[in-house]
Amino acid sequence: MKSLDRLIRALRRLPGVGPRQAERFAAYFLRASKGETEEFITALTDVKEGIHLCSVCFSYSETDLCPTCSDVDRDHTQICVVEDPQDIEAIEKTGAYKGLYHVLHGAISPMVGRGAEQVKVRELLNRIQQAKVPVREVIIATDPDSEGETTALYLADLLRGQVPQITRIGYGVPLGGDIDYMDELTLGYSLKGRTKL
Repeated sequence: MKSLDRLIRALRRLPGVGPRQAERFAAYFLRASKGETEEFITALTDVKEGIHLCSVCFSYSETDLCPTCSDVDRDHTQICVVEDPQDIEAIEKTGAYKGLYHVLHGAISPMVGRGAEQVKVRELLNRIQQAKVPVREVIIATDPDSEGETTALYLADLLRGQVPQITRIGYGVPLGGDIDYMDELTLGYSLKGRTKL
């Protein structure tokens, strides 16, 4: 069945979906009513046609400015730099940050040929230089992996002299974690990022 194989191949391209899960999803669509299938197709079409990138922070938005960038109650002197739009949602769930965001859409990775030109670094620099309210802090919240660290170091070097304060999110031992179960790298970072009590 060519059409079923094509659906399974398409589903396998989704992040985190393996061959067995793709087959289960395909079986679901075979059993689903025509109305359920059409609702799914309509939702996908609406997302592709109705959502684009915010003209300021490059997060997903249904309007020119995303809700965060258009919120006058946010702290416009702080910008938190993240790799992907999904990272914003994770930070927002904490309720601990009330500033603005900037989405790079990736991290610098020389190994795969992705330099600063392929992510939204130039746009961040332009945004800071043209800001109506001076930016006093840039928080770099890239992933704590080699690509995220490379990006963080590049941004810190680039922004020095442009912004009074450049910070990096802390990482290390999770709340409720046992030190004897931590890997050496995580424990090392937590020691380097220790805070005064």
